[in-house]
Amino acid sequence: MTGDRPLGEPVAWKPAAMPVAAELPGQHVVLRPMNAETDAASLYAVSHPPDGDPSVWTYLSDGPYESVERLHEMLERAETSTDRVYFTVVRAADQRPLGWASYLRITPVYGVIEIGHIWFARELQRTAAVTEAVYLLAGHAFDQLGYRRLEWKCNALNAASRKAAERFGFSYEGTFRKHQIVKGRNHDTAWYAITDDEWPAIRAGFQAWLAPENFDPHGNQIRALRDAIRSQR
Repeated sequence: MTGDRPLGEPVAWKPAAMPVAAELPGQHVVLRPMNAETDAASLYAVSHPPDGDPSVWTYLSDGPYESVERLHEMLERAETSTDRVYFTVVRAADQRPLGWASYLRITPVYGVIEIGHIWFARELQRTAAVTEAVYLLAGHAFDQLGYRRLEWKCNALNAASRKAAERFGFSYEGTFRKHQIVKGRNHDTAWYAITDDEWPAIRAGFQAWLAPENFDPHGNQIRALRDAIRSQR
């Protein structure tokens, strides 16, 4: 307190580390630095007709792309981006690129970082691989890089992304109305976050959910992720 004015708790703090493109290996997926030469064709095929799922671009600020060449150009820019760190999401079993994710709005001085610009091909959706990819990104941000706050933001109309954020343990913090204009349309942004004091319980929940004994012989989960996280709190 300063007089009758409340202040935040004192913080002994040093800036977090800036993330760099590096491999984050898991059991189901590997997140590796984006590579336009090796990734463009596969990423285009799984996210564009005739065989891919173009709906992955519905709520993103870019895409779909008119050709593999245009996507290749985007990946080349992503490789050298200075304000975002991009990862290609690769299925561990066959090393096939099936999506991407990034760290963005990175503010080491305050310890704030966001997971965003993320999509997964149909082959990965609703599988343990998606959950593991988010776990790898969150764990790297908190446990290796030392961030205090991990954010997840999405179009407020994107029900699937909002449901995913809550399933992954993020807390809803509010909606920024008329926050952006994306592809010529209004974009209200729903904000979610995990803080470093919440992370140990959420991490334990992820680990319990991802454990082999949490899946039956057909690969179906035995206990839901929300329940696994809740049991650690």
